[in-house]
Amino acid sequence: MIKKFNKQQEKRYRINSRIFASPLRVLDPEGKQIGVISKEEALRLAQEQELDLVEVAPTAKPPVAKLIDFNKFLYQQAKKKQEEKKKAKNSETKEIRLGPFMSDNDLQVMIRRGREFLEDGDKIRLVVRFRGRQITRSEFGKNTIQKVVDALADISKIDREPHFEGRQLVAMLSVEKGKKHAEDETKS
Repeated sequence: MIKKFNKQQEKRYRINSRIFASPLRVLDPEGKQIGVISKEEALRLAQEQELDLVEVAPTAKPPVAKLIDFNKFLYQQAKKKQEEKKKAKNSETKEIRLGPFMSDNDLQVMIRRGREFLEDGDKIRLVVRFRGRQITRSEFGKNTIQKVVDALADISKIDREPHFEGRQLVAMLSVEKGKKHAEDETKS
């Protein structure tokens, strides 16, 4: 059987009798320092208060242990992780396909869609696909991409200049932080 190891393994805490170090710097549940005491005395204190002795900083000199309810501590750690996950925004790359001989009306629809993607915080990949003999008129594709870039210039910046990838002309746009916030302030 092949085991796959997760690079971000869950942090393991030593609690109560599993703590090996003997003089410990002990903290009370509020985080105030009790002092540097022996492991046995710290375990006795924890038992009197009906709490767990949890080693929170094993590499410190002397190691730091805290008197807390371990299950409550794990719950608070899980809540912190969940909050961090909520705050992190995943930016995706959205692709907008264009043609070298698009009508202006169709182009405006694609520009509107691109603006929505940028306002959501996503990146845009503009692709002009050439079919058959259209590749001989690559300047039309460059003009199409330039129209889109100019129309979205107020909220975006060019990450990657237009370049050919086979029979496709590709450019990348992303949200420019300062411009997006400036636009929001002018609306307010």
